[in-house]
Amino acid sequence: MRDVLAVADIDATDRAIIDHLQGGFPICERPYAQAAAALGIGEDELLERLQRMLDARVLTRFGPMFQVERMGGAFVLAAMRVPEANWQHVVDIVNAFPVVAHNYRRESDRDRGCPFNMWFVLATETADGIAAAVRTIEAASGLAVFAFPKLREYFVEMKLPVRA
Repeated sequence: MRDVLAVADIDATDRAIIDHLQGGFPICERPYAQAAAALGIGEDELLERLQRMLDARVLTRFGPMFQVERMGGAFVLAAMRVPEANWQHVVDIVNAFPVVAHNYRRESDRDRGCPFNMWFVLATETADGIAAAVRTIEAASGLAVFAFPKLREYFVEMKLPVRA
């Protein structure tokens, strides 16, 4: 069973880790050791704390952000209409695909013309991979996947301090 942390279980060191590692991570032979030293803790402690926060879903992911298109890949925002009775089943199916990131539930607003309640990002190694991923998820879930390609990119470097 996963270790579950309550917000109250995040201590000052956890907050410092999150704050320090937003938008900056050392590029060197031992980046975790260097990051840990800057925080005044050991490399093993940093790795243990990151894993604990990931396991508890305090952090949903930890890793680099890439311009996938510059490397020949592609990504799109995708959406689905998921019946409430099948919600968890479809979540499990969609989240099992390694090309899926940032899966979110949103209340659909049919009155305003938005019937979608599941939104996620598809990121693939090739541009052709998006269509293949859409077909595979549709086949596995039995539901249509609507892919919305990026029309314009905006870079917002949002760093949110963690407060007690």
